[in-house]
Amino acid sequence: MLVYQATKEKFSNDILSNNIENIIADIIKVKLNFSVPKNQILAFKNSLIYMDKVIADPDIPSDSGVAIEFQIPQTSKRVDFILTGQDDKKDDQVIIIELKQWEEAQITEKDGVVITRFAHGTVEASHPSYQAWSYAALINGFNEAVYDGNITLNPCAYLHNYKDNGVITDPFYKEYLDKAPAFLKNDALKLRDFIKTFVKYGDKTNIMYRIEAGKIRPSKALSDSLSSMLKGNQEFVMIDDQKIVYETALSLARKSSEKNKNVLIVQGGPGTGKSVVAINLLVQATKAGLVAKYVTKNSAPRDVYASKLTGTLKRTEFSNLFSGSGSFVNCPENSFDFLIIDEAHRLNEKSGMFKNLGENQVKEIIKSSKCSVFFIDEDQRVTLNDIGSQQEITKWAEDADCRVHTLELASQFRCNGSDGYLAWLDNSLQIRETANVRFENIDYDFQIIDSPSELRDIIFEKNKLNNKARLVAGYCWNWVSKKNKNDNDIVIPEFDFKMRWNLATDGNLWIIKPESVNEIGCIHTCQGLDLDYVGVVVGDDLVVRDGRVLVDPSKRAGTDKSLNGFKKMLKDDPEEAKKHASLIIRNTYRTLMTRGMKGCYVYFTDNETREYFKLLM
Repeated sequence: MLVYQATKEKFSNDILSNNIENIIADIIKVKLNFSVPKNQILAFKNSLIYMDKVIADPDIPSDSGVAIEFQIPQTSKRVDFILTGQDDKKDDQVIIIELKQWEEAQITEKDGVVITRFAHGTVEASHPSYQAWSYAALINGFNEAVYDGNITLNPCAYLHNYKDNGVITDPFYKEYLDKAPAFLKNDALKLRDFIKTFVKYGDKTNIMYRIEAGKIRPSKALSDSLSSMLKGNQEFVMIDDQKIVYETALSLARKSSEKNKNVLIVQGGPGTGKSVVAINLLVQATKAGLVAKYVTKNSAPRDVYASKLTGTLKRTEFSNLFSGSGSFVNCPENSFDFLIIDEAHRLNEKSGMFKNLGENQVKEIIKSSKCSVFFIDEDQRVTLNDIGSQQEITKWAEDADCRVHTLELASQFRCNGSDGYLAWLDNSLQIRETANVRFENIDYDFQIIDSPSELRDIIFEKNKLNNKARLVAGYCWNWVSKKNKNDNDIVIPEFDFKMRWNLATDGNLWIIKPESVNEIGCIHTCQGLDLDYVGVVVGDDLVVRDGRVLVDPSKRAGTDKSLNGFKKMLKDDPEEAKKHASLIIRNTYRTLMTRGMKGCYVYFTDNETREYFKLLM
């Protein structure tokens, strides 16, 4: 998405108006529904004045294009400054410039990572050259106008306040400096020459508008890329906080020992790349000779991965790399160098089919490994048995004399990279109050559908594209087809709507079997997995009355195990029981409504609830 676009001449005039920072902030507010903080507005003002000086050269044509704060397709990341034009052969060229106001930095031992100072203190951050290169790689990977349209991307970084002390330009970062040169305080003329190397003529073909209107390349699915990743190929470019988490986890894994145990807790919402980082860690740790394993409580992702790796890995090899969370009950202490726990919010206290084995899965995992990394999103706990929380993990880590580290993943890749959609959804479900009260200026295909039959037809049509659209529902209908395959489970008579749950036919492979689009999935078979488009049936367990979102656990199906233990809890502590049930049901629909990378379509069985959500549109 383009925030600001102009010619070089128009940009220079906006600089002269002494209002460029507010012009951009106002456009961001309208287009992205995001209020720019004062420190960011000041950063716009300072950095853009420097860029105006750099391009104030008659050899850089006045009709070159300038784009500011270009949002990379399907992510929440924005490119600071772009200049477009043509080279001496009249080929289209794009200069991507990552602007930094840094004044100091320190070298780290981590690939592509430096330490720098912000207002709140020192932090680890991606090296500016790595950041510029990774953004260019993302644009090239997502946008057909770029990789099919003979548009060349040339990334670089400009640190206009930074005096060269040998840190940013250290040979340790040479790989990324070669891909995206870094220009420092005294390098304005060098940056100008860099631009002039690629831009001899103005933008004659509306390059940024072509990129803006370019068809978005189909999203890469983690499950489809597993085989290539396990062979050591880099299938996903990690950006910003993903890179920091990845390098930090690897560093801890290498340093850890029986006497120096470490636990890393990584908080991250839907679509922030938790699973991508986790699989990359598994590959790199194994490559480095560490005894590592990828762990999930939910078997659906593992079953999908296993099916995709058929013919690549033997079953024994797969079980050596992937396992369930209940596998560590009797595991000897420190048997593993590195355990990577994805969807850690789903961990249980007890293990086994009857929940009668072991003491605590978090404790057992930490005990079994010298280093453990837990990826969690506490807003995706969807059963009363889910105990994975930062507090719980920290408690057992400290009990085992481990050093505890915490990081956060914020970069958004699902829901078309729309942080606004997630904020609006949380506000609408009354999970947390946000400023996103209305679904306005949000770049995500969200629709409220008036009938389940229409919802089904939309998903069937979307699924014809690449088999990545599915119907899901809250667990408000009993699984009667388990005993009689001819029976329908989800029946809504007024619409003559009849469909079956997916569980009997494809089990956890429902999300990838082409014919399973004719069945409806639930939270247990889609959590931790991505779709392009999701259709959600919201049952009567979540309703809105007089503007209040309410839950009714009694509307959950008897065959659903998510609220097992609720009745006993209700007797022992009614208030706590209601609080937990409310959290589980809201989280369930939040999770279902964030499975779609490109779109989500929702049918509410309750009329008043449907009208409430329509008002919020």
